[in-house]
Amino acid sequence: MIPLLTADEMRNLEHEAIAVWGITSLVLQEHAALGALGLLPSGEPLEVLAGPGNNGGDALALARLARLQGRPVRVWALATEPRWKGDAGIQARLWEGLGGTYSHAADPREAVRGLRGWVVDGLFGLGVRLPLEGPAAAWVQALTEAAGPTAPFRILALDLPSGLDPSQPEWAGPAVPADRTACFGHLKVCHGLRPARERCGDITVIPIPLPRAPGAGLRLLEAPAPGPERWDTHKQDFGQVGIRAGSLGMGGAAVLAALGALRMGAGLVTVLADPEVRAEVAAQVPEAMVRAWDGRVPAGIDVLLAGPGGITEVPGWDGPLVLDASALGAGCGERWMARPATVITPHPGEFARLFQGQTPLGSAERLARAAAAATGPGILVLKGAQSIVAGGNDPELWVNPTGHPGLSAGGSGDFLSGMVAAQVARWHKRNQAQPDPAGLKRAVAEAVWLHGAAADRLGLGPLMIRELGPSLAALLRESHGAGSR
Repeated sequence: MIPLLTADEMRNLEHEAIAVWGITSLVLQEHAALGALGLLPSGEPLEVLAGPGNNGGDALALARLARLQGRPVRVWALATEPRWKGDAGIQARLWEGLGGTYSHAADPREAVRGLRGWVVDGLFGLGVRLPLEGPAAAWVQALTEAAGPTAPFRILALDLPSGLDPSQPEWAGPAVPADRTACFGHLKVCHGLRPARERCGDITVIPIPLPRAPGAGLRLLEAPAPGPERWDTHKQDFGQVGIRAGSLGMGGAAVLAALGALRMGAGLVTVLADPEVRAEVAAQVPEAMVRAWDGRVPAGIDVLLAGPGGITEVPGWDGPLVLDASALGAGCGERWMARPATVITPHPGEFARLFQGQTPLGSAERLARAAAAATGPGILVLKGAQSIVAGGNDPELWVNPTGHPGLSAGGSGDFLSGMVAAQVARWHKRNQAQPDPAGLKRAVAEAVWLHGAAADRLGLGPLMIRELGPSLAALLRESHGAGSR
């Protein structure tokens, strides 16, 4: 998991480095500036925008180091007679000691027309106050209007593009469209979550000396690392998935859920479809057992998935549950989140129905609503662009970076629910003696990441959901090393 820090979490780490190790903040600034300078190709002119705070100090340090290397550098200040304080003031004196001067633009639009090479955005970082005003807003607006593939310059942002809030996934007002971002120390929220992520361009984390790994309430999912399997495994070791899905006219949902479970590695899959569609489902998934639903969950099931294909009733069942689609009844969210070994997988509209509220649409709102709902041992997968995994008696929110708009098609959630059910079945087989909500959350998160990665592997554009099956199989084989044989 990749931590995504808020501004306060990052400041706390920096303050610890200063207090525990006795490092001066200037040392941190020098590490940051030197690392950022290393991202800029030699020989091209540098236009450095230095703001009034510590981010401006980073920019001035970079300008000085670049001049010492013999690079052409010009520093732009927001005032005709700039005054910096603290570390930025020391960096200004060092810059001036090398003969460095400052340029000022009464009209940033006019100044931007003459920029070439690389523009270094050192206007505002962690300490930004939004919305930007005055000359800073004018510079950001001018850069926003002029930047693009045909512009004669490219932009490197120091720590984060000016105009973004480091602690938020969204922004209001203009924000610098960086081609590259030199992120200092650790990724912040704006580096990992869209739409703010789109303003950052290519992101490189610049190491700076910090005393410990960060604690963060928000993390980005990474590719799962599967462990080795015993050589003598059999189908029961991977769990049996029961799927209560498929009603008249909606048998395809049961098919896709079964395919998702099978491709994810379930040992056995039993589809419990309405009698009217039993034969239809069975003909399309010969690898699964397909039975007409008679009101009873068969013996031997390790997890029950209910809901795809118009199934509203949740059968009486004491074991692990995965609930999707029609089984996500109005006002039942708290009930399911309080139930151990239970996973709910709503899209935003279903989430609003479950928790009796407004549909969460924006990134920040979805995070806030997921955090509020994630109480108890149950696991929530709030689907959509950047799906969120929450719960499991754990306050952390995990956000999925994989996937693309091609997954916005009917059946995508059904396939994912089958994948999740397969993971829950395997988790159950390995944790029956002592259930582990944290392990269940990790297992579910792996399915979410792989679902999006399977789409990414197929490439951008529309897709047929059933195409995820072969793509997922290839991903899993590659992760086990079979792809190189």
